[in-house]
Amino acid sequence: MPEPTGVNAKPESISRLDAINRGHHVDSVIHKSVYAEDKVLDIQNFNLWYGQKQALFNVTMPIPRGKVTAIIGPSGCGKSTLLRCVNRMNDLIETVKIDGEMLLNRDSIYGPGVDVIELRKKMGMVFQKPNPFPMSIFENVIYPLRIDGERDRRVIQAVCEQALRGAALWDDVKNRLHESALGLSGGQQQRLCLARAIAGEPDVLLLDEPCSALDPIATGKIEDLVQELRGDYSVLIVTHNMQQASRVSDFTAFMYLGRLIEYGPTAEIFTRPKLKETEAYVTGRFG
Repeated sequence: MPEPTGVNAKPESISRLDAINRGHHVDSVIHKSVYAEDKVLDIQNFNLWYGQKQALFNVTMPIPRGKVTAIIGPSGCGKSTLLRCVNRMNDLIETVKIDGEMLLNRDSIYGPGVDVIELRKKMGMVFQKPNPFPMSIFENVIYPLRIDGERDRRVIQAVCEQALRGAALWDDVKNRLHESALGLSGGQQQRLCLARAIAGEPDVLLLDEPCSALDPIATGKIEDLVQELRGDYSVLIVTHNMQQASRVSDFTAFMYLGRLIEYGPTAEIFTRPKLKETEAYVTGRFG
């Protein structure tokens, strides 16, 4: 079992999580197989502060291309904070300060001169609660094309149908495309938001607990969609539901108090993790 090194490493008799609570530095354990994957996103030694309070600590995570990567951990561990750093949503908070690097297809996300609007076009984002725009189903889906200046009606209609089919929503709404999206059920609204996200053909799909406001049937449909999107899209999903992570993801990262604890293939994280702390969390013994 890998052990941390350095002057701030935890004493041998203290668990990694206790060591973190006491302010010690603890190295992340990243399975070697992660590094064998082609990276779409590369998070390198990333730190974030809200004012004087540090929320992310030296997070390093390569995100595989065309795969589904889940981030799990207790509430307040930094899962959503890290996700929102990828498309720079935390820029909107005045007190935020960051250090480290994130690369999307080897290009810096935080480099000087980066056009944040153009950056966000490369990422589709789906939030915890469905957030359809107060407009028609059709206009919701093709919104990314509208803001990109696409005017060809045939292209717009083709993308709308393709995105709705990709979100398993086409058969439900094909005869009501010009009705308000607000008339859809919660699960349909979330699938509509997913259709809107993929309509722009993003490099990465960011899903922030997309099923937390849905019933079990709607949750199952979203999980099926996520599994179908692998290969065509690189998906980074934050979930508080460990069973969901085990069902939908190829890789899983376990975070605790802003630190990456262990990261590897989902099957290994859930059945033979390298750390006893990871095993304790995924088996429900804490958290």
